[in-house]
Amino acid sequence: MRAHGMVAPGDLVLVSVSGGPDSVCLLYALHQLRRLFRMRLAVFHFDHRLREDSASDASYVRRLGERLGVPVHVRTADGSPAKGESVEAWATFRRTNAANDVRREIGAAQTAEGHTLDDQAETVLLNLVRGTGIEGLAGIDPGGRSDRSVQPLLEVTRAETEAFCRALHLRPRRDPMNEDRRYLRAAVRHDVLPMLERATGRGVIAPIARTADTIRRDRDELWERTVLLAQEIVEERDDDVRFEAAALAALPDAVAARLIRFSAYQVLSVDAPAPWTKTGIEAVLDLAHGRPGRRRDLPDGRVARRDRTHVIVTRAERQRRGDNKDDH
Repeated sequence: MRAHGMVAPGDLVLVSVSGGPDSVCLLYALHQLRRLFRMRLAVFHFDHRLREDSASDASYVRRLGERLGVPVHVRTADGSPAKGESVEAWATFRRTNAANDVRREIGAAQTAEGHTLDDQAETVLLNLVRGTGIEGLAGIDPGGRSDRSVQPLLEVTRAETEAFCRALHLRPRRDPMNEDRRYLRAAVRHDVLPMLERATGRGVIAPIARTADTIRRDRDELWERTVLLAQEIVEERDDDVRFEAAALAALPDAVAARLIRFSAYQVLSVDAPAPWTKTGIEAVLDLAHGRPGRRRDLPDGRVARRDRTHVIVTRAERQRRGDNKDDH
């Protein structure tokens, strides 16, 4: 925690507790360290209502809070995943939003989560399968004082959190969904990682996590350079993005692609697939290298067009209004 500057004296830390071994270990460890770090604690639990007995997890977490004298805030999902929607992605999104709401309500500095070294290795492999690029291969960020969430157990193995709970005679809850191979993370945890260790004759969790650390440092350096470039050659107007065409075309493709993706995230909805998909990025680069007057449709209904000096990414309806205005 000190290495990453996760907390400061006087901070109120919201501890996310599912009731499983990792989060129970986190809660008890932070409770034992609270005087050393001069921090105050509150507990957050989210009932996803994905199991009939999920309310019993909330009751268990409430009892832990009462035992430690820590206030507990429970929130419950008000819906369920849509047909075909990833249950894991839905659960993470709902839980994170609820935790952020509670964090703001109580004035907590950050939310502490119980991700472990094993979770880091699983996340890297999951993102490799999903093709997320350098951002995904950087894995879970440990977080710091300025971040909304921190990961105090990210260098601790799952075996160590379970041993910690046994040593304190704690009886964490067990979520059967963590054993269900229909969920990708469970398949990676119970099948892929053990297979890799059998095939290589060595532990792979720590090396994968070290690789994520290395990639994260590279990603952060690239991020800083991208921010500087964006200040020089990107202009943002409402939800439009304007790139200086000649400057964008002069960049190496890898740097230009990162700049386009960064600029899109700054302005456009994160739910939209373009222009940070491969297809969208290639369309914007094609316009930067080409002649003025061309346009390309992007996957989410936006349009990229090239004028004399810039590539402009805008909403399709706004582009149509502009075209109609030019006709009069």
